[in-house]
Amino acid sequence: MARVTVEDCIVKIPNRFELVMIAAQRARNISAGSQLELERDNDKNPVVALREIADDLVELDTLEETLVKGMQKFVEVDEPVDEDMDMDALQDEVIGDSFGAPAKKESLEIHIGGEVEAPLDEVALEMPAADDSDSDEIAK
Repeated sequence: MARVTVEDCIVKIPNRFELVMIAAQRARNISAGSQLELERDNDKNPVVALREIADDLVELDTLEETLVKGMQKFVEVDEPVDEDMDMDALQDEVIGDSFGAPAKKESLEIHIGGEVEAPLDEVALEMPAADDSDSDEIAK
């Protein structure tokens, strides 16, 4: 029985961290009942997995895909669900079709203490007219 060394496997997978992840995934697959590609020789699953990788008996791309799918927390769905579409329509209705839409005139009204004041576009700012008597007193 020959020992499996990392040097045998590092030729196939140069990154040793990736090697560990892929070998662990293959060992999990073996534990789950996947068919062995070589004789066990009373070895444990991680050793068998490393030997299979060193002898190039397993598809590394398939193992990597299985590993990535197992680690994903969010699976992208191609088609939106009808309920999601209804929620989007409700949000558009409540918020408006877009953030850049101009505000309606009704939203510009000011409400204070239950009283409704005139809309902002109707309010005119009045400047007090200057009295000639005040300007004469200042000049003196």
